[in-house]
Amino acid sequence: MSAEWNDNSPIYRQLKAKVVGMILDGALQPGEALPSVRQVAADYQLNPITVSRAYQELVDDALVEKRRGLGMYVLEGARDKLLASERERFLREEWPALLEHITRLGLDLDQLLQASRQAGSEGDGA
Repeated sequence: MSAEWNDNSPIYRQLKAKVVGMILDGALQPGEALPSVRQVAADYQLNPITVSRAYQELVDDALVEKRRGLGMYVLEGARDKLLASERERFLREEWPALLEHITRLGLDLDQLLQASRQAGSEGDGA
């Protein structure tokens, strides 16, 4: 996790988003423990209450479970649940603006696919 925080949203929400990203990216697998509240607070110089609040939201969202005396663990199916909700949010909130921008620029599907292939090959080191 990165320790860079911005002023645009509360730190606990940014921390929650970082954990969600780790689950989506597969860095945190089902059944795997999240770093302890104390460890995250110490590593990133955060108030433990801030970390606890982020973790509690993950519990409330049924992405992790609290095991008394053991810590927080990623639930089975958390990644699939996140993928479904993030895809739905993207299509509802981000895609319309992106599509409007693509249309305004006069880009067509062939141009977008070609740019996508080029970006993919550059990312592969080819």
